[in-house]
Amino acid sequence: MNIAIMTSGGDSSGMNAAIKKFVEYSFFKGFTPYFIYDGLEGLIDGKIKKASYSDVSGIISRGGTIIRSSRSKRWYEKPFRKIAFENLKKEKIDAIVILGGDGSFRALNVFYEDFGMPFMGIPATIDNDIALNEYTIGVDTALNVIRHAIDEIRDTASSFNRAFVIETMGRECGYLALTSAVANGAEMCLIPEYEYNLANLKKKYLNEIKKGRNYFIAILAEGVNKTNEIKKWFENEIGFEARTTILGHIQRGGNPTVTERLRAAEFIVTALDNIETQPNKIVTFYKEKFILRNLKEILNTKYTLNKKMVDLAKPLMGV
Repeated sequence: MNIAIMTSGGDSSGMNAAIKKFVEYSFFKGFTPYFIYDGLEGLIDGKIKKASYSDVSGIISRGGTIIRSSRSKRWYEKPFRKIAFENLKKEKIDAIVILGGDGSFRALNVFYEDFGMPFMGIPATIDNDIALNEYTIGVDTALNVIRHAIDEIRDTASSFNRAFVIETMGRECGYLALTSAVANGAEMCLIPEYEYNLANLKKKYLNEIKKGRNYFIAILAEGVNKTNEIKKWFENEIGFEARTTILGHIQRGGNPTVTERLRAAEFIVTALDNIETQPNKIVTFYKEKFILRNLKEILNTKYTLNKKMVDLAKPLMGV
């Protein structure tokens, strides 16, 4: 089989580790590996190349994706998808492995419905927001990038008796903020999925200040869209000088962690072991097992945050 790999949507650390394993395990399985550069846009433009060991030498420690990524408006017009299919036929590609989120999976599912091109989807997004899946490539590294930033900000916060309001990425998903707040001992956690009560938090904080608390770390998900308002709230209601830090795209980069590299390899092996017999599936990691699922099953299931983690964070929300 000739199998191509592509990365789509937002990049995440660990993609390169997956790409390296893809090439090496493809050769082990007797497949011929190909790269599709620049995601869906590259597929339309015919940026397809046979891969070799030299292409993946030394990339396991690098963040990002050596085959690059993109978001494509053209893909949603069938004539452009037909061009992409003709490009794959020209290279005699039999199947595609795609690293991305549910939008990327939808894109290739439409492609399969149009032209019958088999694929395997592997969750790769720092948001960790795929239903029926508990781990996406990139999330562990992102959490460690956030941890490192919070540790350094705490040094300044404690030195100046300040409140720091730190905004994490995640669009409408609060996973990064929730997990980081609990793991790093924050005093506040606001996420879009749950209500919060500032009156209760004010009462709590003023009481804690009387008992010796002299700085605050507040973690907000970007989907809350209240970062500057919470900064002013700390100054006006709590009486603490406050600063904001928007972590932004640093959360997508960095050296992939050990966990990231291991999971990336396991995802790829599972995909390639099943691509001939069970194509058009998404490889999910659920309850410590890798499970192949239909995309429809994932899309028809509402993604929810871990309830135990939410319960741990509720005092940080004032509820």
